[in-house]
Amino acid sequence: MKQKIIVAGGGFAGIQFIKTLDEKLFDVLLIDKINYHQFQPLFYQIATSQLEPASISFPLRHIFKYKKNVQIRLAEVISIHPAANKINTSIGEFEYDFLVLAIGCTTNFFGNKEIDRNSFTLKSTSDAITIRNHVLQMFEDIISAKETEKESLLNMVIAGAGPTGVELAGAFAEIKKNILPKDYPGIDFSKFNITLVEGSKYTLNNMSNSAKTASRKYLEQMGVNVLTETIVKNYDGEILTFSNRNTIKTKTVIWTAGVTPNMVEGIPHESFTKGNRIKVSRTNKVEGCSAVFALGDIAYMQTPMYPMSHPQVANVAINQAKNLAKNFKRMANGKKWVEFEYKDRGTMATIGRNKAVVDLPFIKFKGYLAWLTWMFLHLMLILSVRNKLIIFINWAWAYFTKDTSLRLILTPNKKKNLTP
Repeated sequence: MKQKIIVAGGGFAGIQFIKTLDEKLFDVLLIDKINYHQFQPLFYQIATSQLEPASISFPLRHIFKYKKNVQIRLAEVISIHPAANKINTSIGEFEYDFLVLAIGCTTNFFGNKEIDRNSFTLKSTSDAITIRNHVLQMFEDIISAKETEKESLLNMVIAGAGPTGVELAGAFAEIKKNILPKDYPGIDFSKFNITLVEGSKYTLNNMSNSAKTASRKYLEQMGVNVLTETIVKNYDGEILTFSNRNTIKTKTVIWTAGVTPNMVEGIPHESFTKGNRIKVSRTNKVEGCSAVFALGDIAYMQTPMYPMSHPQVANVAINQAKNLAKNFKRMANGKKWVEFEYKDRGTMATIGRNKAVVDLPFIKFKGYLAWLTWMFLHLMLILSVRNKLIIFINWAWAYFTKDTSLRLILTPNKKKNLTP
């Protein structure tokens, strides 16, 4: 009889683990609160009306339609019970032989509830659509707004200058120049200000010095106001306040300044470490639990090459998942488990048309070639051939026309009151 593995989370780690796992040896139950896998690196292109949501969102049932050993349940994980090998969800309780947690991270507001309440996040396809709707509606509002109201509508602030913040700021700077003035000829876009705020000294602080320097130079050339060594203190929905007490009137704050692991009850308190990550062995087994494993962003694994654990990036999650799936097969065949070590294949970020930075282990470069490299590698990571083709066509069309036709405001209709 096959052993049962429950996988919580359909992100990069969860998907790769199931795809690599030997289906002849194990049955899998995949639990996620949404019914599709999301390609996070391109969320910013949904938010800036460059791609359709369906281009980077893949139904879980379609991904695994040929995997006869995989069942899928839409539910939210509430708690786990390691001693009883059970997991409690919003639709009931399930038993497992092994549990793989791949539940990823959520936005970290560092305890500031007011910023949490009033700012936008970019951690899901839904978040990206919400930002797109808001930004497009904002320009519709500007047309008829009073002069005293326009200042806050024309100021956009992006907090956090990691890859997401930098790519988002660059994309908005491009549509400000090439697209929005054609849609809204009555608006003076010289007054539309995009401000990127970073608490550390550099943009792309975890990349090479050349990437840090080039990314800031590109952004400033594109008209983005870059504020480094500056911390957002508060935002009440109208006024953003910095730690130096300077303020900006704005209706749009997008928070990309940090992440924190999604939490699940039942994991022993001593299994957590700094940043609420879960301590795991080099085979991804959760410390203090005999049959529970954690992958990707939530996992804190110390290795000789990474004594302070691995970076919270997709490549780490994918490779940990592959290693764990192969280890389960080794276990079934009575072989020794292989410990994980991450080989850094590089980091990259795109700032805009013909502008990107790439840090590879053996070379670092920027500009047009880096931009082509970024596009090619991200295209190859997209799951389906159909979606690769759709995205390539969209990118090619946008490149040659400097335009897209995806600027739709899609908001749910309010339900009618059918009570007589």
